[in-house]
Amino acid sequence: MEKQQRKANIPVSISASVSITTCRSFWKEKTLQRMTRKEWELLCDGCGKCCLFKLEDKKTGKVRYTNVCCYLLDLGTCRCKSYKKRDLLVSTCAILTPKRVAQFHWLPRTCAYRLLCEGKDLPPWHHLVCGDRNMIHHLGHSVKAKVISEKYIPPDHLESYIVDWI
Repeated sequence: MEKQQRKANIPVSISASVSITTCRSFWKEKTLQRMTRKEWELLCDGCGKCCLFKLEDKKTGKVRYTNVCCYLLDLGTCRCKSYKKRDLLVSTCAILTPKRVAQFHWLPRTCAYRLLCEGKDLPPWHHLVCGDRNMIHHLGHSVKAKVISEKYIPPDHLESYIVDWI
C-alpha cells in the first residue's frame, strides 16, 4: 500500500511492510501526540466498532451503539473498503486524530486510542501485544459476524438495532 497523508498529517494507510511483531512497546513510551504516523495507524485494532451507527440522547448525551455499520465497512475484515477516501464518501465519517481523541467520548471502551488517552494499557488480545491481528476476531472483540450494513436498514429504523455488547 502507498503511504498517503491527510490535511491533519495523519496517514490514511500504512506500509504493508510494517511488522507488528517487531515493534517495541512504543505506546508505553510515547503520548499519542508524539507518535509517528505509522505508530498512530498501528494502534487501530480493526474492531470496526467506530464504524457502527450511534444514537445520542439529546437530553442526556448518552450514546447508544447499533449493530448497523457504514456501507464502507468490509464485513469480513472489519476494515474500511475505502479508507483513503472515507471522509469524501461518507460526510459523517469522524476522522480521529491525536488532538481529537478526548473529544470523541463515544469511542468504545476497548479502543486503543481511548485507552491510551485515559492513561490505560492495551488489552492482552490487542495485536501489538499478542502479535496476532486475528485474535480480536477469534475472541469476539470485533464486530465481525455481528453487524449488518446500512444498505439494508432504513435510517428511521435505527432505534430497533440498538445493542449492548459494545
